[in-house]
Amino acid sequence: MVMDLAVELIHATVQLEQPLGDGTRTVGTGFLIATAGPDGQPRTVLVTANHVLEKMPGANARIGYRIANPDGSWSYSPQQLKIRDKDGHELWTHHPNRDVAAITIKAPPEFAKAALPLNYLAADDTFDKEQVTAGDEMMALGFPRGLSANSAGFPILRSGKVASYPVAPAKIFPTFLLDFSVFPGNSGGPVFVSHPVKGEPGVTQVADKAPEKGDSGFIAGLLTQQVELNSERLEIGIVTHAKYVRETIALMQNPLAPQTVAEGMTAVSGGRTASAEEAARD
Repeated sequence: MVMDLAVELIHATVQLEQPLGDGTRTVGTGFLIATAGPDGQPRTVLVTANHVLEKMPGANARIGYRIANPDGSWSYSPQQLKIRDKDGHELWTHHPNRDVAAITIKAPPEFAKAALPLNYLAADDTFDKEQVTAGDEMMALGFPRGLSANSAGFPILRSGKVASYPVAPAKIFPTFLLDFSVFPGNSGGPVFVSHPVKGEPGVTQVADKAPEKGDSGFIAGLLTQQVELNSERLEIGIVTHAKYVRETIALMQNPLAPQTVAEGMTAVSGGRTASAEEAARD
């Protein structure tokens, strides 16, 4: 069975929010990954940007599930997600060096089925094998300023071109730039590449949610920041490599799992340049 990767990720992407008590709310985006727990049993993991959860001071967030109705319509059904214990301690796992967080959730069975397998996350060699470079188009899902595509709560699909070079390896370039308008609420959303089905231009696919390497597309990373300079939005997003999502999920199972610390390049003494990442805003 051939399915559209963008549609599959739309189903796996959720809005995260927490009312702040003053009529405002903190909003972000997350997506679901299916993997095995320490006991070997399947589990559903919610992935988002670490700062999304950090900015939620309360013990419970709301996760925006969607329910399919018999008549073909959809209902938006947000449910409570406990993110802190009674003492205020974080219940999620975050990467020690990058803005990535993951937490195990108990999603409704019909929603848990939407979670994508771990092997959809780009690995160390994916960018090289796929020859990803500047100018390539990628898609992103999110809830800009808390807006959804419709009353059913589906995320908004956007696209942009890779706006930086080089983009790999991740241990040297842990983030890359994407040329598209980013707003609060987009943080934590998946950024991905879909491959066209042979003979069907413009159609992308996943094959029974069990891809062979390179045959259907991949999740390149998650959106973590927007770039501003002197209070001016530059319409550039910063994407953290999926490698660090993989490492964060590994830390959930083993706190001693190895993590990548980005390596610096040898520079000429006195050399300096302003980077977009340093100018970024959440």
